[in-house]
Amino acid sequence: MTIEFDQKSLRAMIAVFGLAVILSGCATRPDTADTAAVAAYEEANDPIEPLNRYFFELNNFLDIILLRPAAEIYDGVLPTVAKDGVRNFLDNLRSPVILANDLLQGEWDRAGDTTTRFGINTTAGVLGLGDPATGWGYERHGEDFGQTLAVYGVGEGPYFYAPLLGPAPPRDLVGFGVDQFFDPLTYILWDDGYTIPVTRFVLNGIDLRARNLDTLDEIERTSIDYYAAIRSLYRQSRADEIQNGVTDVEALPDISNINFTSDE
Repeated sequence: MTIEFDQKSLRAMIAVFGLAVILSGCATRPDTADTAAVAAYEEANDPIEPLNRYFFELNNFLDIILLRPAAEIYDGVLPTVAKDGVRNFLDNLRSPVILANDLLQGEWDRAGDTTTRFGINTTAGVLGLGDPATGWGYERHGEDFGQTLAVYGVGEGPYFYAPLLGPAPPRDLVGFGVDQFFDPLTYILWDDGYTIPVTRFVLNGIDLRARNLDTLDEIERTSIDYYAAIRSLYRQSRADEIQNGVTDVEALPDISNINFTSDE
């Protein structure tokens, strides 16, 4: 009885603490009289920006002491062919998740490409270590359930920056969770603990970090606000992924009233 009371008390304390952290991390909405500030606030769609910035700095700290050194060693020790093999293998493992989302979006041609790629790379590519499928005209594309939700009109939701994961607004965070159900490894390894999923997550993070060492350095060096730059780039990247790399003409500025003649 005493233990049950203590557990309930602990859950209540955690809930209250969590609520307090979230409330303390809420951004202050600007005065309605300041229309420019209100417009910037709404465009950012980042109502818990102070908390997000805290998690951003936390991830940066972990990057400095753990991820970046590991990525630099990985990048410096492994030859390019080995790193490409790792990337190909990880990409091939994700094929069932991509295929499920291709089908959910009604992208039949892309689903065919994903299936063909998986078959070629798993056999001719030796369990996915090679990528002969790209050379044969079946280029890789990415899909996830966050993109599927977006295709069906679900909005991104307020921006959220998660510890360890990075940018993860509600739509994409839900998508990340649902994608685990599309992954066959979730069921194959159901009773085998977290060794392989965690290893894959860590290896994927190190490989991606190694491939973006110079890019992230350049973004940080040239950004006035590194956090805001990453937020903006994440949204641009997601918008491009959702459109499958096709320009959304509806989002382009109206140039119909521009006079291109030289007499003005």
